Amino acid sequence: MANLLSTYTASRNNNFNLVRFMAASLVLFSHSFALALGSGDAEPLRSTIGMTWGTIAVDVFFITSGFLITKSYLSSNNIIAFWWARILRIYPALIVAILFCVFCVGTWFTTNSLNEYLQDPQTYKYLIKNSTLFFGIEFDLPGVFMNTPYKEAVNGSLWTLPYEVKMYVILAFTLGLAVRISRWVKFASIRNTILFIAILSTSIHIANHFQPILSIKSTRLFSLFFVGAVFYLCRDKIYLSTKWTLFLLPLLLVSSVNKDVFFVIYSLSLPFIIFYISYVPAGEIRKFNKFGDYSYGIYIYAFPVQQSIAATLPNVSVPIMIALSFLITFLLSMLSWHLIEKRFLKMKDSYVFIGTFVRYIGLKTRLARAKNH
Repeated sequence: MANLLSTYTASRNNNFNLVRFMAASLVLFSHSFALALGSGDAEPLRSTIGMTWGTIAVDVFFITSGFLITKSYLSSNNIIAFWWARILRIYPALIVAILFCVFCVGTWFTTNSLNEYLQDPQTYKYLIKNSTLFFGIEFDLPGVFMNTPYKEAVNGSLWTLPYEVKMYVILAFTLGLAVRISRWVKFASIRNTILFIAILSTSIHIANHFQPILSIKSTRLFSLFFVGAVFYLCRDKIYLSTKWTLFLLPLLLVSSVNKDVFFVIYSLSLPFIIFYISYVPAGEIRKFNKFGDYSYGIYIYAFPVQQSIAATLPNVSVPIMIALSFLITFLLSMLSWHLIEKRFLKMKDSYVFIGTFVRYIGLKTRLARAKNH
């Protein structure tokens, strides 16, 4: 069985919620080793294939993000609508999670006095930087988690979010530029431009594995995001084949005997496998969509929950850490989705008022300039 990817993309009935849920859960699983033991060396995959389940999960997030953000951008036909939708998806839930970390987790677990904690500039540096994402991430709060196996970091998972926002900006700029250039240079179409960027960045990413040249972390995320974008732009050329998927999965397993071989095959085959799983399996599996999208909530709450467990239960075992943290984080993610994320996402259409306001400000500025002249 093989159908073009384009035959699936028009429908919202897919498995992306489940794929992202599993990815977020794998991040929680992966971090459980480091946060319970103080080191991630015991993570099951690290010694065999040279990466962790958390690494794979982040790769899944960036590939699917590149795909879905490209789809959103090209479907919106309105740059204000696009950015408003992105803001609503990322920031409301994030800001609540940051407030939770600062004023609940932080005040409870700090070894400083409450006055010292609340008066420390680092507390508000953490609050502002992590709520905006523009200037990177702060990991520490004053006196918090000083005695846990993995010391001081309050929410290590947030490191990917500034990269995510940067990818949105780069993609929007690149797509807009490609539209303008293609008017004069036919070859420089949107598809060809993004395809060139994806091939180049993926080549650098693979080369970096063998001989580091550029920042491995940023190059990896950049390449994954743009590969996801290419899959959307080339959706009318890509077949989702069951035969190919059943070939790639055993190939990945066999190649794991050599870390370098596995890395190359993994880097080239992961996007195809992700989109096959996201679109082809149907039936009962699609009922998962009825529950909502809890992946973001799991991602932004798991780390502080796990650090809180490590602080409360010294010498907690990895299995207990996984079970307890998943239960608590899942409940928080449910609250985040139903009380915050879902409600703010219903405000997407309010971009019309924002657009009107922006145009009004622009008109007032032009009139003021005309009057001065």
